[in-house]
Amino acid sequence: MPENTPRTQRSTRKRGRRNPLATAALIAIGLVFTGGAYAAFSTSTASAEVDMASQQTIDEGKKLFQANCATCHGLAAQGTDNAPSLIGVGAASVDFQVGTGRMPMQMQGPQALEKPPQFTDDETKALAAFVASLAPGPAIPPADITSGGGDTSRGGELFRINCAMCHNVAGAGGALTEGKFAPPLTTVSGVHIYEAMITGPQNMPVFNDLNLTPEDKRDIITYLKYVQDTPSPGGLDLGALGPVSEGLFIWIFGIGAIVALTVWITAKSN
Repeated sequence: MPENTPRTQRSTRKRGRRNPLATAALIAIGLVFTGGAYAAFSTSTASAEVDMASQQTIDEGKKLFQANCATCHGLAAQGTDNAPSLIGVGAASVDFQVGTGRMPMQMQGPQALEKPPQFTDDETKALAAFVASLAPGPAIPPADITSGGGDTSRGGELFRINCAMCHNVAGAGGALTEGKFAPPLTTVSGVHIYEAMITGPQNMPVFNDLNLTPEDKRDIITYLKYVQDTPSPGGLDLGALGPVSEGLFIWIFGIGAIVALTVWITAKSN
């Protein structure tokens, strides 16, 4: 048998050795996955650990409020010439306005526009806790009534009766007067839908428990979640804006195709 020369031994060691770049890549991938999993876990559990009744949370919310909101709403949330009083609006109103990015406002206009939130969920809860401590108001609804699980058919009926005249039957939104509009509900969470119903933000009326019971609101949320998760059974929904967009589509493409075919046949006959 041939003896292992030093060169052969070195070649064998090189073939069995892992490339240093591969080792570094594996470590980097492991760190990314570990960090991502930890961030997701900590984000999902952090909001559940916020005790909105604790004085510490209220004090944190007060500091955030005075640093970011008092310019318009006043140091004690009493309101100014630039913004209304927040005394008595409750935690639900703050959670909706701040959680959807409508507050703080980016610019003055007919209504506050939705945008990426400027505060974390914990900070939003702290702000809501501070405002709720000033006077009684609507509280943030519990998860068991905002996660759906109600009667979809009944929720659709309630939505068509109470909401569709502004938001469209499919929740696609619609235009109002003076540059205002009812926003689309295609991506809104169940919590924010419920909060909007009990606080009546901007042009929306308040639907208290005498107008719509908590079970009614849960059914409406269930219907909207069904609309959000279910694709259009008829194909392209054209924005779900109803007969206007559908008629325009038929007029442009349908009548246009007929006219083009007529012109083509006439040209061939000549």
